[in-house]
Amino acid sequence: MDAESLEAARKLFAGPIAFLKSAPELKFLPDMDAPEVAFAGRSNVGKSSLLNALTGRNGLARTSNTPGRTQELNFFDIGEPLVLRLVDMPGYGFAKAPKDMIRKWHHLINDFLRGRAVLKRVLVLVDSRHGLKDVDRELMAMLDKAAVSYRLVLTKADKVKATDLAKVREATAAEARKHPAAHPDVIATSSEKGMGIPELRAAVLESMTP
Repeated sequence: MDAESLEAARKLFAGPIAFLKSAPELKFLPDMDAPEVAFAGRSNVGKSSLLNALTGRNGLARTSNTPGRTQELNFFDIGEPLVLRLVDMPGYGFAKAPKDMIRKWHHLINDFLRGRAVLKRVLVLVDSRHGLKDVDRELMAMLDKAAVSYRLVLTKADKVKATDLAKVREATAAEARKHPAAHPDVIATSSEKGMGIPELRAAVLESMTP
């Protein structure tokens, strides 16, 4: 990514950012008055930590050691005047949650993805230590079917050796290229070390332009 894109993204995320609302059901969704970029990932993939690193605010998204804590869609306004909205989606693939809760989450995510005209891109977070799992592939298939553009983002990249990271990144990118709605490039990030965060900010901003 060029220096201009990185700087524009840095400036945007250094400006006003505010939590807007939580939506446990579709009827609570905010008006479609701004483009949206959603963050999705398996429970415990490090989604909240990444959102906090991305926005440079420690407490913006609640982090928890208990998988499956985020059970609703959380919306954050970026910029003043409003430039875009980030959506923190419920973690998926958490086996210990009650079956009816898992079903409810599935319907909420599916209906949101299919009916949200302002949704520009979904960032699908994948743990660098494990690579793509079947539950990630299920979401990718759902996104392909809904024709929603998405991009794979590796998290916790500081937890694996550089050679292993290169392998998982290449394998993930190879799989992404087989999916019609997936962006071909994969970004590797670390919330703790700040690795890939400027590139991720720029990728969020880039998704605003068709």
